[in-house]
Amino acid sequence: MKLARLTKYPVKSMTGYDLAMATVGPFGIDQDRRWAVIYSSGIAATRRELPALANLHAVCTDLGISLSFDGERIDVPWPSDAPTNAFVFSTEIKNVQDAGNYASHFLSSALEREVRLVYMPDDSVRAVSGAYVKTPHFTGFSDGFPILITTAPSLQALNAELASPVEMRRFRSNVVIDGDFEPWAEDEWRLIRIGSTVLRIVKPCERCIMVTQDPSTGIQPDAYEPLATLRRLHRASNGKIIFGQNAVVEVEGAMKLGDEVEVLESGTSNLI
Repeated sequence: MKLARLTKYPVKSMTGYDLAMATVGPFGIDQDRRWAVIYSSGIAATRRELPALANLHAVCTDLGISLSFDGERIDVPWPSDAPTNAFVFSTEIKNVQDAGNYASHFLSSALEREVRLVYMPDDSVRAVSGAYVKTPHFTGFSDGFPILITTAPSLQALNAELASPVEMRRFRSNVVIDGDFEPWAEDEWRLIRIGSTVLRIVKPCERCIMVTQDPSTGIQPDAYEPLATLRRLHRASNGKIIFGQNAVVEVEGAMKLGDEVEVLESGTSNLI
């Protein structure tokens, strides 16, 4: 098995970009989802309710982040001395940094609603749910976990059942693994090594309306697929529709495209 794709999403729900290699720390891939667009309530925006986020592109820079929309681009430095709080679902994240009015005006104009941009510095700690890990682990503005893993054989199995195949970008994974193994094998993996990084798989990834959207535009080519087919093919015992596995960082390190993926521990399917 090999690492076939490595993707970073600097801003929650915005378009990500592929990497040849990455450093992996306690929050996941370096600078992955450390920024978020928030509403006046402090709640982090997602493409579930704001599909237009797909039209915004973000790239990490040495000084912060570069945002682009419809041919326009702004550079936003890492903010400091502007602490605020944000929420991902009901989880409050304290001491994030507001990126200022310039970024807010740019994003509010692009999204046609009042929003602000915030950054999560290293001293703003968000732990993942203790229901899924035995020791403390951390994440940025992800829905719940720092790394999302999908596999090419599972996508092939899904596409074989779809009238219109979908691309892996629909599923917004950080890590895509390919090789000669069965679809849905990832449900039985518990601990894997990629390069010098060790990841612990802790929870199946429940899927929502976002996978019905074109990842480049936010538009729904089909309001039902691929969710309807996934509902038939790959559901957990609680009825949740699953594609991919969430993971935490057990050993920090680095990974690069082509790295061998080694399964260190496995067990029964975690969909049961």
